[in-house]
Amino acid sequence: MKPVQYFSEEYLEQSKQASPEQVLAFLEQFRLLQGKTDIQTKVSSKLISLKVPEDLLATFRAKCGVHNLKYQTQIKVLMEEWLNR
Repeated sequence: MKPVQYFSEEYLEQSKQASPEQVLAFLEQFRLLQGKTDIQTKVSSKLISLKVPEDLLATFRAKCGVHNLKYQTQIKVLMEEWLNR
């Protein structure tokens, strides 16, 4: 069962004044609270389209192949590491 969070009108008004940094901090704290810190955890995924220079992608995929890593998984690992800095 997913948790449901209810907010008072006062809290919602206060939230409208939050800076982008405060919003990001809230989202990260909520993500950690839900225990979704490990990309191997089964959570729903979102299919995205991302333009990447062909030479960068080819080199990245080749390096992942040398280290026996799946390149898309490695992209997610890098994203997670960057968020946790």
